[in-house]
Parts: sequence; structure tokens; C-alpha cells
Amino acid sequence: MSRSDALNRRTFLRNAGMTALAGAVGARTTLVGSAEAGEMGGGALQAPGGRFDFDTIYNRFGTDSVKFDQQIERFGPGSVEVGMGIADMDFRAAPAITQALKKRFEHENWGYLHMPDAVAETILDWNKRRYNVTIKPEEMMITSGVHPGIIATLDVVSPKGSRVLLQTPTYNGFYSDLRYTQTIAEESPLRFANGRFDMDFDDFERRIGPDTYAFILCNPQNPTGNVWSEADLLRIGEICLKRRVLVLADEIHCDFVTKGQKYTPFASLPDKAIVHNSITFKAASKSFGLAAHKVGWFHTTNAELLAKIKVHHRPDLNTLGIIANHAAYTGGGEWLNQCVEYIDGNHDFAVDFIRRNIPAIKAYKPEGTYLLWLDCKGVAEQIGADRMAEEHNRRKAANEPSMNREQVLERWFVEKAKVHLNQGASYGKGSDYHMRMNLATSRKMVEKALTNIANALKPGAVTTQQLK
Repeated sequence: MSRSDALNRRTFLRNAGMTALAGAVGARTTLVGSAEAGEMGGGALQAPGGRFDFDTIYNRFGTDSVKFDQQIERFGPGSVEVGMGIADMDFRAAPAITQALKKRFEHENWGYLHMPDAVAETILDWNKRRYNVTIKPEEMMITSGVHPGIIATLDVVSPKGSRVLLQTPTYNGFYSDLRYTQTIAEESPLRFANGRFDMDFDDFERRIGPDTYAFILCNPQNPTGNVWSEADLLRIGEICLKRRVLVLADEIHCDFVTKGQKYTPFASLPDKAIVHNSITFKAASKSFGLAAHKVGWFHTTNAELLAKIKVHHRPDLNTLGIIANHAAYTGGGEWLNQCVEYIDGNHDFAVDFIRRNIPAIKAYKPEGTYLLWLDCKGVAEQIGADRMAEEHNRRKAANEPSMNREQVLERWFVEKAKVHLNQGASYGKGSDYHMRMNLATSRKMVEKALTNIANALKPGAVTTQQLK
């Protein structure tokens, strides 16, 4: 491509730009004609034996990271050594992504972006190749993240003041979506038994009222880690179809499934009427650590619904986000395979460490996600979290916010162990005494965090001293 040709932005992106868009992935024919070539072509393998390096600690302090720097702002300088809260990954990006972005930076113009058809095609190909889900191009929309898609859908199907079903504990971001759309959460708690959460179908159906039009399904489930079976999804889908409740399936964690488990896309269910009564939301943001690039997508076989959503939806997409996502889906497959395997090992390591060294915490290996849902009731009892919350709320100034016991636990882990975890209360009913831990980091960091916590809970280490 000549220098003068590169100045034509449309030509740059559509004709020659697949090199810039996909980095070292290769020509357009390679992307479509050889999935295997696309998977491996994105960057040099990082270690002997064709292995990528997930063990080396990658320092994220000083990069305006929500997971690290924002917590330092909240709790003070030196307060956090290990950020294990916010759900993003600490690894270097897949080499295919970095190479594609570097290549695009060589063209020093950042004008309006014309969306290349190849971006949608790679998303469709990824779903067919990895999950055997066929999505027609006209059934999908690219968006600036999962939240804008969910909000646009709720604006269509759920009038202000109506109720939206959630199975709790669930992703706390859904509550902000409901606040934005001025709808109300109707919470159906999951049942917990034998180290696992299950759907309570009877309770779920009882909570559907005349003003309930939508249900947000999380699969794999954040924060519990459930990967719902086809039978679970069919049963919940039958209820929603019968009661005219639309299923909004958030499947953003779908690429993270632990050994022996299987992810079932809602769109793959054998009952086409149930599938037609649904819309699925996905993104590469969890799978490839691209949260700040603000690109997602959603799809449905319900053409009438999709047409209505388009009226309420305006995707403000960005050049680097599109390039990074395209490179991830065309050149990042093997990197992701190894990343999922590594995080599965982190789950095994963390659960074993906790069972052997931290009896005050109960942990069970999840079926999916890179999150660990910790029962910290023993910690709360040991440190007197309920009493501390009560004392704080009794003594606080009128303009000072109240504190619940899970927030006390969050602050205690920071002050005594220098580890930040997400406090459970924000995940809805059934979250009492729980904390969420993110294991998408170096195993050395997981070990450091758990060792710090174990030391902070040793006999004699815990005092009744008030938190700062």
C-alpha cells in the first residue's frame, strides 16, 4: 500500500487495511479461508514449546487502572498490594492485538471510522467455529459495550417503573442498567446446596407479575460461577415464553469454562420459539482484556425486536477498539485457550490454598468465569464485622454514608492484608458475608494475596481495633 493510498481512509480500512486491522494475521483470504492460520498468525509465541507467559507479574499501577489505581485513591497510598476486585485481567494482551494496534498507529490520522464488513464477519465466524452457533449478519448489531445494548433493549420492552427479573446474587452492573432505565429489580435468589448454586424455578415464576417484561440471564453466572445446563436454560426459557417475558442473555464470560464443564449458548437451544424470545449480549472485553476499548455486540432471531432496538441504540465506536477486537478474534484464539487453562489452574490453586490455610473462608471451584465467590462469614465473625458496621453507623456524621458488614470486610481486607476484593452486598439477595475475588492474574499474585489474608487471620493477628 502506497503512502498516497493510505491517506484515503476508506481504502486504507477496507482494501489494504486488513493488514493494519489484523496486524500480522495476514491477508483477507487467510482470515476467512483458514481459521487455524488466523488463530496462530497473530504474534510470536512467548516461551519454548509454544506457550504464552501468564506467570510473569505485569505491573498495572500508575496506568489509571480501576482495579489498582482507583483503589489506591479510595483507601490511601500503599493500601493495596494486590487488586483482586474489578473483573478485568492483569495479563499482557494477546500479541495479535498489540501488533495490530502498533500497525494502525503508523497511520497518523484518527478521523471518522467506516466500519469494515470484516469485523462483523470475524464475530460470526468466531461463534460458529467455537460454539457451533450460526448467526446471520442481519441478526446482529455491533455496539459500544454490553451495557448500552441491554439499556436499549430495556428501553424497548420495559416501561419506566416496570420490573426486571434477576437471579441473585448477580452481576452488580445490572442494577445500574435498571437505574438508568428507571426500572425495578425483582430478585429471585438462587438456592445454595453442596457447594453449588441452583435455579429456584418455582420462586422465579412466582415473581413474574403483570408489570414484568424482561429477565436478565447471566451465563456463565457472575459472581457464582455457574455454567447453566441446557435443561436449566430450557426450563427458564419455557417459563419466560409462557409468561411473555423477554430473556436478555448476558454471556460475556462464555469463553471461561473450567475443566469438565460445558457452556450452552441460549441461542443454541433446540426450541426455536424460546430462542426467538431472547436476545444475547457478548463482547471480547472479558476474554481478551479489552474492557476500555468499548466494543460489544448482540444478536437475536427476532427481527421485529431488533428493528425496535435500533431506534433506541446509537453505537459510538472507536477505531482502536474495532482493530483490537478484530485482531483478538482472528489471531488470539490460541492465546485465549492457554489463558483459560491457566486460570483454571488458578481456581484449583486458590480453592486448595483456602481450604488448607484459611478455615474462616469457604470457597468452591466455579464452573466458569475467572471469579471466585468467597463465603467470608467466618472472617466477619472473627473480626466482629457486624459490630463494627453498627458502631460506624451509630457514630457517623449525618452527611457520612452508612456502612454494611460486607463493606467492613472489604476495608478490613485492604487495611490488614493489603488485598482488595469486591464486597458482596452489591450483588443482591443471597450475598450476605460474601466477597468476590478475581483470579485472572499471575499465580504468584494469587499466592501473595492469599498468603497475606492467611497471615492477617492468624491467631493473635486479629484485634478489635476500629478500621480507619
